[in-house]
Amino acid sequence: MTEPSGDTAPPEATETATDAREPSSGPPDAPEAGPEADGAPGAAETGDTDGAEDSDTAEDAGTGEDSGTAEDSGTADGSGTADGSGTAEDSGTAEGSGTAEGSGTAEGEGSGAGEGGAEGAGASELSEAQAELAAQRDLRAKIERRKAERGSPVEAGGKLTGTAADLLAAVRAVESGARPVSVPRVEAPEPARSAPAAAPETTVRPPVPEAPLVTEETTAAVRQVLARGGAPEALAGQVAAVLGEGAARALEDDPWQLLAVPGVRSEQADGFARALLGPQCGPADPRRVVALTAWLLDQAALKGHTALEIGAVRDGLARLSVPEPDKAVDLAVSEAAVLVFQEEEQDEEPEETGEDGEEAREQPRPETPVLLGLERFALAEESLADGLARLIRTVEAAEWDGPELARAAGAHGLVLHTGGEAARAEPAALAEAARARGLRVALAAHTARDGAVPVAALLSGAAGPGRDAEGSLALDLLVVLDAPQLDVESAASLVEALPDGCRLVLSGDPHVLGPAGPGRVFADLLAARVAPQIASRVPDPGPVGELVSGIGVGELNPVAAPGKEVVIVPVRDAGEAVHRTVQLVADSIPRAIGVPAAQTQVITVGHGGSAGTRALNAALKERLNPGPGRFGGFDPGDRVAHSPAPGRTRVGTVVSADAEGLHLDCEGEKVVVAKERVESALRHGWALTAHQAVGARWPAAVVVLPGDAAGGLTRSWVYTAFGRAERHLSVVHGVEQALPRAVAEGRDPERTTRLRPLLEALLHEDSEA
Repeated sequence: MTEPSGDTAPPEATETATDAREPSSGPPDAPEAGPEADGAPGAAETGDTDGAEDSDTAEDAGTGEDSGTAEDSGTADGSGTADGSGTAEDSGTAEGSGTAEGSGTAEGEGSGAGEGGAEGAGASELSEAQAELAAQRDLRAKIERRKAERGSPVEAGGKLTGTAADLLAAVRAVESGARPVSVPRVEAPEPARSAPAAAPETTVRPPVPEAPLVTEETTAAVRQVLARGGAPEALAGQVAAVLGEGAARALEDDPWQLLAVPGVRSEQADGFARALLGPQCGPADPRRVVALTAWLLDQAALKGHTALEIGAVRDGLARLSVPEPDKAVDLAVSEAAVLVFQEEEQDEEPEETGEDGEEAREQPRPETPVLLGLERFALAEESLADGLARLIRTVEAAEWDGPELARAAGAHGLVLHTGGEAARAEPAALAEAARARGLRVALAAHTARDGAVPVAALLSGAAGPGRDAEGSLALDLLVVLDAPQLDVESAASLVEALPDGCRLVLSGDPHVLGPAGPGRVFADLLAARVAPQIASRVPDPGPVGELVSGIGVGELNPVAAPGKEVVIVPVRDAGEAVHRTVQLVADSIPRAIGVPAAQTQVITVGHGGSAGTRALNAALKERLNPGPGRFGGFDPGDRVAHSPAPGRTRVGTVVSADAEGLHLDCEGEKVVVAKERVESALRHGWALTAHQAVGARWPAAVVVLPGDAAGGLTRSWVYTAFGRAERHLSVVHGVEQALPRAVAEGRDPERTTRLRPLLEALLHEDSEA
């Protein structure tokens, strides 16, 4: 590949797009609404290029040279160093090996890689989305019933004797504030487990719920209210869907309910309220205070948090000109708009000093923070902790022959498995061996790879074993690949669907980007150490595997690439980056590497900007499949990214269009996207963000790193983007030393979650019983 040599011009600043679902942490620093999520084009973008304070800013950049440092030209030569002369081929491909130094921020539009595909052939996206919503409603209803059962008073007990009477006395002592001397333990008889039942001949699928009825009268009434308040009437459908049949009246009574619509910013809601309420509207209006408190937590969820420290919420309210933030938080809690939590620390045995055998004095523990959270995420996290504890308690240990992973799965209800791409074969082999034992087994993943069904399809009933009479998945073992992509709500729905005694194996690469939705389930479970952790010893093969493995531990090392497996393409500005990318995909990689354009995926830092997915897709369409875009901007033969729900994206090809909508071929599966959903659920897909690409791999990948995103580089973004290549990786980059610094030091901000202390508390109770 021909590489320019000589002086490099300063990189041209490019537009960046903040992502609505980027995994980052920290409280919302400004009253901004989360822009679009992946798969929901059309939301607002920002042009801030000051470096990402949170990793949800879609900024990215990187350098790539074989020596790991940026030289004058940055052209990759065969020795593995970037010298000043460079090596040129007319194909435009930099020859030689080279360490691919390139990076970018973890764009947060929130699309995970294509886990989509939950719908079966010909199924509508609306039905699938409604099925998922119905499953979430059922989950919440179950949790509420359980809480009600736990909290119900004991009406009798005077005639109880023996252990039952002792238990009741202990409970009443705790409720009265006294501490019982001891709580008797009930020895439950060991359940007899019959031979695993065969899979049912006909799977039981949950019925597809009907779409919620939002009448035209409701939408028209909302449209009138929006017009009076100066808000875009195009929001009427979304407002009606979110607020229901009484949406118009609800907006008139409380204009700040407009914040419940994704993408609406606080200043927009304030302007809408002023237009409707006039002089009655003020910064201390209780309706505004409550709505903004919940909105701040909603914005935090877009960055991956399931809760926020109370101080962060107060600071956010102060920045939004809310007077007396302390009282504002109290009001929001009293109105049940948000929930307050403070997890209890588990008691530990004091350590002994080595001198004179004296017992060490207990060090004062830091006070556990007070957290605020939204009910939906609190319910999901508590349900997930309960479900995981239930699986750990109810499994019947057995001795399974085979490798370490099989032995651990036989003896435990929950097992965590870590490793890179090559390690995916180990849990897949476990699933096959379990089937040979006569067990009912399912292999699920974020995307349909390696014989796995997508997690979303398993939950919706579009694929997998179906449900038994009690609504549980008919399984004895569930193996989940890509476990780091599980957000808290998906994980809660999945665990809630597993029957008692079912084994759960979660497998994944802990170095990749986290889930698009709130939570960090896999990371929390690894940190909690509540289950066996099996680390794979199988390395990823080839120069790309060697490069990515080094990045995972913070090292950007030169790799030998005699077959041009890793190629670096330095660029001076975003315009050159787009030109080089098109040249690589359409000409250089097919000719020099033998990988056709249809099997090459471009990965960049965000949707907006001069080298974002929009600009790259426009240039790639013009070269690879020119056309007028007569079907909602698409033509037959276009490569598209289909996102039926936030956080799920799959790549397909447009086949045709008719009155039903666009017909796609997504890796052999036929999908129809209704015409009213085309604008929100489809993008051109020659170029994806790293979050859209996670979980999938292609024979060749071109990672585009414009030079204006150096401040937002993280190790996990680089690791994820580079790791999408199987055989060949080209890195189009425009930064210099930012990449090695990001790989060595660029950590993703932590997410605030509650899963770990919740699960530890449940299992601590078991150990004390």
